[in-house]
Amino acid sequence: MINSFNEISILKPDDWHLHLRDGKILKGVVSYTANVFSRAIIMPNLDPPITTLNSAKEYKKRIIQAIPKGASFTPLMTAYLTDDMSPEVLERGFKEGIFYGAKLYPVNVTTNSSYGVTDLNKIDNLFETMERIGMPLLIHGEVSDLDVDVFDREAVFIERHLEPLLRRFSSLRVVLEHITTIDAIDFVENSKSNIAATITPHHLHINRNAMFLGGLRSDFYCLPTAKREIHRIALRKAATSGKACFFLGTDSAPHTRKFKESSCGCAGIFNAPFALESYLKVFEEENALSRFEAFASINGANFYGLPLNIEKISLVKKDIFVPKSINVGLEGDPNDSVKPFHSGEILGWSIAAN
Repeated sequence: MINSFNEISILKPDDWHLHLRDGKILKGVVSYTANVFSRAIIMPNLDPPITTLNSAKEYKKRIIQAIPKGASFTPLMTAYLTDDMSPEVLERGFKEGIFYGAKLYPVNVTTNSSYGVTDLNKIDNLFETMERIGMPLLIHGEVSDLDVDVFDREAVFIERHLEPLLRRFSSLRVVLEHITTIDAIDFVENSKSNIAATITPHHLHINRNAMFLGGLRSDFYCLPTAKREIHRIALRKAATSGKACFFLGTDSAPHTRKFKESSCGCAGIFNAPFALESYLKVFEEENALSRFEAFASINGANFYGLPLNIEKISLVKKDIFVPKSINVGLEGDPNDSVKPFHSGEILGWSIAAN
């Protein structure tokens, strides 16, 4: 509901793609999501990854323990698919409400994906089980082949792997995560399969030039990488279109400075602290404020078959300064700082005080 040009009130949103890490950094970052979002799909690419029911339960406990007092937040756990995972683990986890989906990482495609799937045909038994029980398959949709240009890996994955997969398992529920290309938009919009896609805030704001502006800018390096400007424009149109197949998934992925500022910087953008404000800036610029609630609070819940949130959240037209860095450590060590997305910028929307 838009109360005026200066305020917008929506059902409390959910984040359908989130990295919280573990240990000290988990405690330092979880509040930025828990204080704004009601639920989040938690990515399982820890080291070692979440591949068992017990590891998912224990990780969920650690997340809950790290949630600040007074926050109402539910982590929704996922399984990390491997070549040798048991279908029984997936089925039991889904039926018991431990797993809300299973994540497919092609081997070595992104952070902590060395345990990932080497060949999709090897896990047809898992796909068969997931299709039968209605368990969502969450896909990092890129190939990791060294002969494929890094900016083409999403489009190649769709052609080589996703299309054949959906021909074999036409009823499989699929979320193509953090899409970055016109190819992915067209595929999701025009597919006859039960497929949706998440879109990040950073892919709505930056194109691939951001990584090279005035030098090598590792803080804008993520996987999938940002693409050409034509893709960014198309993503903005898709996100603000009101179509039910697109919904919010930040892919917020924090890395401390020593892991970003190195000779081999890690992929990931930490956007959780100002994610909602970042998205809303795009919807305002695209004259689509009336469609923001569907993207942020409705489409994802409907796809996952979960009830809509009842609580509401309001944002007001008020400038907010994004700090240049955020310390996520427990002892205030400057090495534990993370640079947030929009670092040093001013955003024109703020979350209203309760």
